[in-house]
Amino acid sequence: MRSAPTPPEPRRGFTPPSGRVRRKRVALLLAGTLSVVVLLASGTAWSLTGWVSGRLNRFDVFSGLADGDRPQAGTTGALNFLVIGSDTRDGMDRSEQNELGVGRAEGRRSDTMMLVHLGAEREHITVVGIPRDSWVDVPGHGENKINAAYSLGGPALAVRTVESATHVRIDHYVEVDFTGFVDMVDALGGIEVCLPQPIEDPKAHLEMAAGTHEVDGTEALAFARTRQTAGGDLDRIERQQQVISAMLETALSTDTLSDPQRFGDFVDTALNSVTVDEGLDTAAINELAGQLRGVGLGDVTLTTVPVGQTDFWTPHGDVAVTWDQQAAAKMFARINADKPLGGGGSGGSASGGGEEDAGPRPADVSLQVFNGTGIPGLGAEVSRAFSDAGFRVPSPARNWSSSEVAETVLRHAPDNKAQARMVAETVPGSSLVEDPGLGDRIEVVVGFNYREVDAPETAAPASSSASPQGAGGGATGSAPSTARDKVCEG
Repeated sequence: MRSAPTPPEPRRGFTPPSGRVRRKRVALLLAGTLSVVVLLASGTAWSLTGWVSGRLNRFDVFSGLADGDRPQAGTTGALNFLVIGSDTRDGMDRSEQNELGVGRAEGRRSDTMMLVHLGAEREHITVVGIPRDSWVDVPGHGENKINAAYSLGGPALAVRTVESATHVRIDHYVEVDFTGFVDMVDALGGIEVCLPQPIEDPKAHLEMAAGTHEVDGTEALAFARTRQTAGGDLDRIERQQQVISAMLETALSTDTLSDPQRFGDFVDTALNSVTVDEGLDTAAINELAGQLRGVGLGDVTLTTVPVGQTDFWTPHGDVAVTWDQQAAAKMFARINADKPLGGGGSGGSASGGGEEDAGPRPADVSLQVFNGTGIPGLGAEVSRAFSDAGFRVPSPARNWSSSEVAETVLRHAPDNKAQARMVAETVPGSSLVEDPGLGDRIEVVVGFNYREVDAPETAAPASSSASPQGAGGGATGSAPSTARDKVCEG
């Protein structure tokens, strides 16, 4: 339930950060979660955080997931955020709906969906745009477009659906609505966007020539939502990522964060539009802010789920998008292994080739497989799969202490992190757990989400390692780029 405590008085009395600190902290990103991010990035006196946290809308997203046995995410280790842009028209009168060109549809749908990954060392952030028309399995409802999950079961079902499709565990949830987005852009004084080709979308009241444009909140919303270009929803994701980058760059290059009144206005508009999970409380926001101080725009990688088919006819008689399952599995495996996709952070290509992967090879890694599901023969099957992929599996599989392990876990000694990450890349949906008591052998605890062992492409030629598909963009998707790359050149 939402509350609105009185902010500290006087608001203009807090001391803004220095320009140097502000430039560092503005890139606290959490990427699509700009409204929450700028609150973190401001570096203002943390006496405000109680007021901020109290005014955020909250939703109990995770109760009931994994039969109520879901681990606590905390603020340590790698974290994954599901960011939803909601198309609710609640609270808009007809004139506002006409002005924004958003129509009069009732209810709430997920108009935009992003998976945001924070690296465990807080050195890189990865933002993956998920096409709203992706054809996936919606748990309990069968196959449907991924944005149907929100309308069928709200944030909780949206999280379950994304986890099912990606095998990536979601730790936090952030939702931003239409009107709040418009107000945030206006509070920044507008942003700059650029177009390689003109766009004309009468329904969205958008007509823009090729080139660079200064846009206000209403125009930015139309720019971010239109699908009236050759690439449809994939082009739209590109524009949304450009808008995110432009908003962050504007907050950095203007006095939004240094002017108490402008910052206060931005905070007001941000809080009015944001819903978060209950785990993002004052302490979590405060701690994340401190952890992400050193992240810059060049450390933020933006990409799209690799797409296989953009004109898939569904049983419902409409057109959907299918994923390139092999490329998508590799990309999400890298995220689970906490590896950058390329274009930012601690470096490395997203393809699995290049200098980053010149280190551990399968033949250098010794594994012990444990069956954590109770399914007869699964441990032996996984052991054979690892052996076929070139790993050393010297001992037969054994049963784990529990037969109800939901997600595959790779347990490793601190010195074996690079090897464990390489193994995780081959097992979609797996996660890493560090155990100082382990020796050189990595323990693979097989969970119910296990699907396959995908042999690493350690011998791939240099030319293939640089391909867009290998980089996580897919044949019809976008190759990874940084938030700095998305800002219009001067």
